[in-house]
Amino acid sequence: MADQFDNNKDNDQEQKYEKFCFLCRRPESQAGKMIDLPNHIHICADCMQKSFDTMNTQMNNGNYSDLFNMPNVSMIDLSSFQNPGNQAKKIKKKSETPKPVIDLKDIPAPHKIKATLDEYVIGQEYAKKVMSVGVYNHYKRVATDTMDDIEIEKSNMLMIGPTGCGKTYLVKMLARLLQVPLAIADATSLTEAGYIGDDIESVVSKLLAAADNDVEKAEQGIIFIDEIDKIAKKKNTNQRDVSGEAVQQGLLKLLEGSEVEVPVGATSKNAMVPMVTVNTRNILFICGGAFEGLDSVIKKRTESSSLGFGGKVKSKEDDNNVMKRVVPHDLVKFGIVPELVGRLPVITVLDELDEDALCRILTEPKNSLIKQYTKLFKLDNIDFEITEDAKREIAKRTIEEKTGARGLRAIVEKILTKLMFEAPSDDEIVGIKITAECVRGEAEPEITRAVSSTRKK
Repeated sequence: MADQFDNNKDNDQEQKYEKFCFLCRRPESQAGKMIDLPNHIHICADCMQKSFDTMNTQMNNGNYSDLFNMPNVSMIDLSSFQNPGNQAKKIKKKSETPKPVIDLKDIPAPHKIKATLDEYVIGQEYAKKVMSVGVYNHYKRVATDTMDDIEIEKSNMLMIGPTGCGKTYLVKMLARLLQVPLAIADATSLTEAGYIGDDIESVVSKLLAAADNDVEKAEQGIIFIDEIDKIAKKKNTNQRDVSGEAVQQGLLKLLEGSEVEVPVGATSKNAMVPMVTVNTRNILFICGGAFEGLDSVIKKRTESSSLGFGGKVKSKEDDNNVMKRVVPHDLVKFGIVPELVGRLPVITVLDELDEDALCRILTEPKNSLIKQYTKLFKLDNIDFEITEDAKREIAKRTIEEKTGARGLRAIVEKILTKLMFEAPSDDEIVGIKITAECVRGEAEPEITRAVSSTRKK
């Protein structure tokens, strides 16, 4: 009876879990039938073929002695493989009718997308409207695909704005809202194929990894390429521009839509891992950058000389809004090739955050900085309070340092580090108050202590 119970248990385990390749970590449902080796090790046919190809290369180079004439050394040392342990993957139940990744009914309308963004992102009203419409139209195109003979083109986006204004955060919130995989890549690490650095296709590899190596899911995701302005054409150089114009040319086929071969579980094509084909036709590409120096290009185009009787007197407000007058030709003058500009039809300019916007960012969003620290202290039964003057002072310091919204946390951390170290061990502390003098470094935070009883944890 016990043996029968053990057999039933083993059968249940075999039905519950599936084999996965020890090298590429793909389950049997994706890689196909596995080759079983001792110590519960399984290798897929692709990885085994890669190993044989490597050995054939050595044989073709004349290294026969290294392969066959070495006594007491086996071709594959199975003892070097460690037992993978509890990394088995559950078998996915196959549904009778395959459900599309993006359903037209599930795509929220632009006003709903913007309403969700408003809960997390303060300001940038125009940018949120433009991105909501662009994302909505793109995924309508993905969901309908080929319903008739009218083919809708892709609406890739270009976001222009200073550091810390919310470019990356906007994209993250969009991906979370639509529940699609997101890959964030840095354009400065990309180089032309054959040179040190990441190949252009590595951005698709990151998206495939974010989609758990599900090609169908990855083909409908979002790729955000940051620092796109850093790959502008270099002027007055006699060297080969392997990280500038060459990268722009390589991005053209990805943005337009093409089939590219990318490695599974690696970013380098030289790794001994299987390759899969990913079609970028339905992948939404969003590029972002600060584009420092673009304002001078725009001013040269739009403004005449301020000297003489017909000279135009410029105001400070005109200087702040100069980036909003950008046109595609300005980007070409900046150093972006015309072909790449043409593949980024939706251009939106983000505003530089002022003092009022930074104060609102501190308190209003769902996961605002003040709410986070209030919760951290509340877990230790400590009330946390920050005055309005202190918020203004933090915003002023952030503007002076020109770090944008991401600089707010650094300032608050510097003020509270000592308290966050001492408060958990001091049971008498029941309240902490931050004032403007604390931010300026003129005073210590106000601490409220219990009169008679200690704080209960």
